[in-house]
Amino acid sequence: MNFNLLKDKFTKADARQINPLVLAFIGDAIYEVFVRTYLVDRNRDMSVHKLHVKAIEFVKAHAQSEFIKKIEEELNEEEIYFFKRGRNSKSGTVPKNADVQEYRTATGFETLIGFLYITEQNERLNYLLELIVQLYVHGGKISGN
Repeated sequence: MNFNLLKDKFTKADARQINPLVLAFIGDAIYEVFVRTYLVDRNRDMSVHKLHVKAIEFVKAHAQSEFIKKIEEELNEEEIYFFKRGRNSKSGTVPKNADVQEYRTATGFETLIGFLYITEQNERLNYLLELIVQLYVHGGKISGN
């Protein structure tokens, strides 16, 4: 896959013009790929079914909502702006396994991930994803905090 085709396509100004639900659409996919790759790296001999069950622990709205609440103090002003844009967007649907508040918070999380990804802020994206992994591994506590 040639990801260079997408290099330098979106500036931060461009990202501000994109509907936050579109950023969440991208963020959801990026986060899912990250989680799946992380789990396969840590569990190379695990069955696909068990990997899927573990992935759900990371990607369900409840988990995303909890993760963003715990890392929110790590976000800069611009990241909070995108998180809140996504959180405050009306998507029109709510999955049956999440309440509205959690779903909207998770949408904000995905919007943030999508923003960081399309604007190629890879170091920052990696930093936040590493915090989430620490939260997952250490049962909700970021080591060192």
